[in-house]
Amino acid sequence: MPNQLEQLKKTGTTVVCDSGDFATIDKYKPQDATTNPSLILAASKKEEYAKLMDVAIEYGKEHGKDLEEKVDSALDRLLVEFGKEILQIVPGKVSTEVDARFSFDYQASIDKALHIIDLYKSIGIDKSRILIKLASTWEGIKAAHTLQTEHGVNCNLTLMFSLPQAIAAAEAGAYLISPFVGRILDWYKAAMKKDYSPQDDPGVQSVQAIFNYYKKHGYSTIVMGASFRNKGEITELAGCDYLTISPNLLEELYNSTDDLPQKLIASDAQKLDIPKKSYIDDEPLFRFDFNEEAMAVEKLREGISKFAADAITLKDILRKKIEG
Repeated sequence: MPNQLEQLKKTGTTVVCDSGDFATIDKYKPQDATTNPSLILAASKKEEYAKLMDVAIEYGKEHGKDLEEKVDSALDRLLVEFGKEILQIVPGKVSTEVDARFSFDYQASIDKALHIIDLYKSIGIDKSRILIKLASTWEGIKAAHTLQTEHGVNCNLTLMFSLPQAIAAAEAGAYLISPFVGRILDWYKAAMKKDYSPQDDPGVQSVQAIFNYYKKHGYSTIVMGASFRNKGEITELAGCDYLTISPNLLEELYNSTDDLPQKLIASDAQKLDIPKKSYIDDEPLFRFDFNEEAMAVEKLREGISKFAADAITLKDILRKKIEG
């Protein structure tokens, strides 16, 4: 019997590794990899990645009129250095995140995204292998629309916790979305003071609803479930377009030969009665419908703050090295 990782791939799900620790990635043969400031921060503290830090520091010292500009330059280069190394291992794409402090700034998000793409280009990596990660705020979704339609830059809309975010992202033509599973479960466990089976997991149900909506209405945007707390969440989403999975859960799948049937089937979704909605030209409606979901509002706020805080910690490390 093949292991569950192989079975998952056979259901049509593309397996993505959610890690900045690229030394662990190759074993699982993922197609793509995703990073975020928190993962890069964790990896950058490891001795084996000191070389990447050194490259970023040297770049920062040479790019910027003052210390803060140099630190910003070094951080951008560090993200790109990790991406470059990951792309030597995975055959597909790597997701690189725009600084979360731009989550409510449409133009700054576009400018930073294009700068990241230029940095990759300067070291010989084509934009076709990069996904720019943006938070699924109204401004992030509109920035993704502009990047996709006017610049041919593929985007990964992340920190997604609700159907209104997913609908607007599809209308924006985003290449891929990352609806979070585990963080939704966290919220419901805390709010309802109860545990959930994988079948009843509200995070799993959120991704199922988004997958069904996209397949029913013919959207090509890739649904990539993310942020898993346990293996059961993954097996319940077998058949989802992509799943991005941390190395510890990839290892659990790798070591299990339990049966793993396909659960999400596009042709089944097409038979469902799901009304179509539109948000892309109606900011007030988007904001109202999103605001109706307390979990999504709280988790988006928390996610942006956490990614921004980890980026600040990374910058503090870089600043000390540039000054030193």
